[in-house]
Amino acid sequence: MSSLDMDSPPPENNGNKQPMEKPKERRKQVGKKLETIRELGQTEIPDMKGNIHCLTIVGQVEGHLIMPPQNKTTKYEHVIPQLVAVEQNPDIEGMLVILNTVGGDVEGGLAIAEMIVSMSKPTVSLVLGGGHSIGVPITVAANYSFIAETATMTVHPIRLTGLVIGVPQTYEYLDKMQDRVVRFVTQHSRITDIKFRELMFRTGDLARDIGTVLVGRDAVECGLIDEVGGLAPAVQKIKELIELKQEAKETPVQ
Repeated sequence: MSSLDMDSPPPENNGNKQPMEKPKERRKQVGKKLETIRELGQTEIPDMKGNIHCLTIVGQVEGHLIMPPQNKTTKYEHVIPQLVAVEQNPDIEGMLVILNTVGGDVEGGLAIAEMIVSMSKPTVSLVLGGGHSIGVPITVAANYSFIAETATMTVHPIRLTGLVIGVPQTYEYLDKMQDRVVRFVTQHSRITDIKFRELMFRTGDLARDIGTVLVGRDAVECGLIDEVGGLAPAVQKIKELIELKQEAKETPVQ
């Protein structure tokens, strides 16, 4: 008879015992894959390893009022913490801002623009499709700006929605708001105050509005954007700016 009793339990393999995968962890991994398929149309979870952060400004820039659910929006309360995280993260050396926006809330857009312009890390913006209205200050807030050949930018006066009181103070308030936008754009681009206001108040270009539509190279020629280009030139430019910053750090002060 064998030395092992038929009723005795099998010997434990303490050295090679494989721990079973926890059901909760498996469900979490499956959930991540499903989320990736739904959001990105990909089966693999993207592994973003690099020193450049990509920030997208799309749809309508949402401000203090919530947009209807069918509107695609960029919420400034989501973007601002991202910018703070980019500034603090030592692994991120530069930021690429990609815009395809119709504009939106003036104060929300200016808040994003002020955050971008005050960053210590190199920034490059790229307009694809459109960078209209308050998208203009966000675009010029970067250290260097690109626009695609077919992309457009609309420059127009500030509008008010909701209740408007017909008193002189309303128009004075609009003037002050407009001056904030004009001052920011002219300080951070090559366009002059006179030229920008001329584009803003031009009649005959838009069928039912006042303003100007600039297509691709037009935005460069008037001094609003630095260069016509796409993704590869934008990435190359931000790499150059990162290298320049590193060289400046390494150069000893005489």
